[in-house]
Amino acid sequence: MAVSTAGDVVIVGSGVAGSLVAHRLAKAGASVIVLEAGPRLARWQIVENFRRAPEKRDPCAPYPLERHAPRPEPTNPGSYLVNRGAQVYEPQFLRLVGGTTWHWAGAAWRLLPADFALRTRYGVGRDWPFPYETLEPWYAQAERELGVAGPDIDLGSPRSSPYPMPPLPLSYMDRRFGEVLAAQSLHAVPEPMARNSRVYDGRPPCCGANNCMPVCPIGALYHGATHADKAERAGATLIAQAVAYRIESNERGEIVAIDYKDPHGASTRVTGKRFVIAANGIETPKLLLMSASARFPKGIANGSDQVGRNLMDHPGIGVSFLANEALWPGRGPVEMSSVVDFRDGAFRGQQAAKKLHLSNAAPTLVVTAKLIEDGLTGGELDRQIRERSARRLTLGSFHEQVASPENRVTLSAQKDALGLPRPEITYSIDDYVRRSGADTRALFARIAGWFDGQEIEYDDALAPSSHIMGTAIMGRDANDSVVDADCRAHEHPNLFIAGSAVMPAGGSVNCTLTIAALALRLADTLEASLR
Repeated sequence: MAVSTAGDVVIVGSGVAGSLVAHRLAKAGASVIVLEAGPRLARWQIVENFRRAPEKRDPCAPYPLERHAPRPEPTNPGSYLVNRGAQVYEPQFLRLVGGTTWHWAGAAWRLLPADFALRTRYGVGRDWPFPYETLEPWYAQAERELGVAGPDIDLGSPRSSPYPMPPLPLSYMDRRFGEVLAAQSLHAVPEPMARNSRVYDGRPPCCGANNCMPVCPIGALYHGATHADKAERAGATLIAQAVAYRIESNERGEIVAIDYKDPHGASTRVTGKRFVIAANGIETPKLLLMSASARFPKGIANGSDQVGRNLMDHPGIGVSFLANEALWPGRGPVEMSSVVDFRDGAFRGQQAAKKLHLSNAAPTLVVTAKLIEDGLTGGELDRQIRERSARRLTLGSFHEQVASPENRVTLSAQKDALGLPRPEITYSIDDYVRRSGADTRALFARIAGWFDGQEIEYDDALAPSSHIMGTAIMGRDANDSVVDADCRAHEHPNLFIAGSAVMPAGGSVNCTLTIAALALRLADTLEASLR
């Protein structure tokens, strides 16, 4: 086993959370080492991979599947995650420098104040150990770091400063959709997006390529590698293709090292003063559980038996239909508008909050595949592609899911190519979500009716949105949580966890901005401790 140079701070994961922490600490003069399981890819490589990919509908296709750093494959369910629960859970995530934000839609929402006090207000789920007001200044910083373009309207989350950029102009489809819903007293609002509406932080404004997923071709859309690169320029050391597999502790509970394997299985030990686990909501508990020892037989940070438990996502259903008018989806970013009338209210005592969102992704591939399957050819195929692509509306939804210890990540007896356990998932969706899902389906039916919708197709799967939360949950009580309000592991004074795994409740919106805000707050805590 080789021994690397020690760092003041050792970070596992180079996605949004890990890279923001690394950049802030390196800029403050700390010695920072970042371990990333996957490779480093340049944007041009990903764009070229996409150009050559035979399946353009797979958002993971442009990202090489590394044998030593496996991940869930949308086209091959069960290839990595081992599902044992009532419901199959197959989220998408990437393992490479920059993480999964290479292929996200860019939605950068704040949680609502009520989302931080779910149990207090509505008697369900868990409360955060602090109120919205504690995180608000860090939300503002996160918006500046990522570069968020947002509307000058009240979205329910009090603000201390405006968005760094005004929103991109809405497409004709988004404007028309908003008009139709407004006539029915529903509110479609422009989404806050980590996507440039003007030159910002050296990145160009969005050109409307409509290719945010799987990759923004010009870099207008923020991704985690932005801060990974900044961290390196500030002096951090980033080691790619370094799969962390063990966290070492001493008898006092202090973390002393992290061991990683390279793609060939050779092991290296990295020592440090502070350690941050910033992998995602599946890889973080996997590493903690793999690090069991005689001193900590249930794994690192797992005295409460909560590591891996409380797995949450935003299960969603969808609808597609042909509207009675041409709306021309596909002009601009892949998503621009959401319906926010159902994010909060007394109903949350009985059923999940939700956000509905209108897809602006060009539907041409889906439409064409269906028409060819139906046997159309020649001029009629061309005419139908044009007409149906212009009229097709697609909506999705995110439903709040409350923390449940039965939904969990554990270690499977099945191993990956490096001999490490594959994650085993036990997951189900309760009636709290299903009641809201049934209400969403009825709402989708009404919306389709307002557009005189034809050929209505529902997707009732309550499929994951790949917002993996809760598996190293935050709380005041060390007996039922993994980390405290500062994201410090209860049992290990120099171990911290960054990312969505610590979230006790996720509301009904994308969690990336909350991840970024928590990471910046954690970086401030670490910087103060190092001083």
